[in-house]
Order: sequence, then structure tokens, then C-alpha cells
Amino acid sequence: MKTLRYRIGNEVKPGILDSDENIHDASSLVSDWDNENVTIEKLNEIKSMDLSSLPKVENFDGIAPCVCKKSVGKIICIGLNYADHAEESGMKVPPEPIIFFKATSAIIGPNDDVIIPKNSQKSDWEVELGIVIGKEAKYISENESQDHIAGYCVVNDLSERAFQIERSGQWVKGKSCDTFGPIGPYLVTKDEIPDPQNLKLWLELNGKRVQDGSTATMVYGVNFLVSYLSQFMSLHPGDIISTGTPPGVGMGMNPQVFLKPGDVMELGVEGLGTQKQKTVAA
Repeated sequence: MKTLRYRIGNEVKPGILDSDENIHDASSLVSDWDNENVTIEKLNEIKSMDLSSLPKVENFDGIAPCVCKKSVGKIICIGLNYADHAEESGMKVPPEPIIFFKATSAIIGPNDDVIIPKNSQKSDWEVELGIVIGKEAKYISENESQDHIAGYCVVNDLSERAFQIERSGQWVKGKSCDTFGPIGPYLVTKDEIPDPQNLKLWLELNGKRVQDGSTATMVYGVNFLVSYLSQFMSLHPGDIISTGTPPGVGMGMNPQVFLKPGDVMELGVEGLGTQKQKTVAA
């Protein structure tokens, strides 16, 4: 099942995408796709229903973040999780996953404008596979991880490299600028993604393909990451884990290339849909 949130004017409504890519209004089933309704239990309950009678949405004004922004407790990101991306960044593959946070205030819809922050010189792109938690996870084993995953989504883990690396302190300040967290368009339930370690992911900048990778080359896989993180903090429904990016980011190019107002990013992950963002000045 593919769930989404769509806009009509200033209102956001929950929807479900059918096999013909028609959106159906799910307001009769849930108030929103929030942390109470992206639980595995709730999603399984809805999947068992006859959804064909839900009203078809003919007109809408855009796609909102696939999980309600106010109900995402945390966005946990994994750094240098592709060996070839670590190499292009001039860094070694870490002996354990690098963990950092992205502020939930960065969340936007998949096709919303990305704002280049004031004083930014090195804003960059990163297409990533996102994991959406659907059941509390605490001290779980790797074999138990799938029991706690609601599904997956596309994430653009935008980054301001000077804020992230050249200024002292943690990476979070280079990752959390407003609009630096597009998620969606869909939350795709895990039954539709039988092997999350075999998904193509890509990003194009102004029509040129710059990232073209596969989750098969992750250093630390989906199940390991969910288990690993649960040893340090509890994971709750609606939490998002952004699992790292393949090579092709602007920082790794020679010469380096960074985002400027008017650029257009198009990106996607196999089976999870696509995003498209235009960059604008702050």
C-alpha cells in the first residue's frame, strides 16, 4: 500500500494511491498519516479493507510530506554509509555507523521549493532511502527489525557543507536548515518492498544525472541500522531513518558543484516514487 498526504488549499488530507496511480481520499479511515496511524497495526488493518469504494481525488494542489511533520519525533541520519561516497568525500568508512540528527523543522513535501540558506556557499543534495518506523523498537535484534518497520520513503538529505564540516561542532547545523528535509511522495508499506537492499536510487540536477546508485552497496543495511539504533534510543512510530547516500554529491565533484537559486533537482528510489524541487534564495 502507498499512503500519501495531499493538499487542497491550506488543508492537508490523507490519501491512498491505487494500482492505477489514482489518489483516493482516506479521511474516513484516518484523520492524518501521523504517528498514531502509521503504526504497523493500523496499516495492516487498513490494508485488509476494501479500499475501492474510497472517493477518488480528481483535483488537488500538491503533495505534502508523507508523514505529518508535527508527529515525526526524530529524523536520524546515517553518514558515509556507501563506501564509494565516503571515498569521494575524502573520508574513511567508519567502523560503526555515523549517526546524526536532522531537525524535524526541515521537513517539506517532495515537490516543495528548497530554500538556499542565507550565507550559504555550499548547499548540496543527497538522495536517500528513508525508513519509517511503525512499532516501538528498543534493544531489538537484527532479525526483529522488520517487525518494527512500517515502510519506506524517498528522502533528499540536503546539506550545507560549510555549515556541516567547516564550522566547528556537530553535523546537525549543516543538515537542519529550513526545507532541507523533503520526504515522500509516498510511505510505501514494507510488503511492497521485499528487498530494501536491492533498490536503485538516483538524482538529476538540471536534467543531468549526477547520482545513480543502489542500496545493494550500503555498508550497513536496513535491518542492521534499525537494530543498532535501538541499542542507543527507543524508536517510535513516525520516526524516520535516512540511510545514507551513494556517490555523486556536489562536494565530491572536481571541481565541486553546489546548489544555486533556480536549480532543479529530480530524484527517486525504485518503487517509492519521485521528487522534484526548485531552489530559491532565502
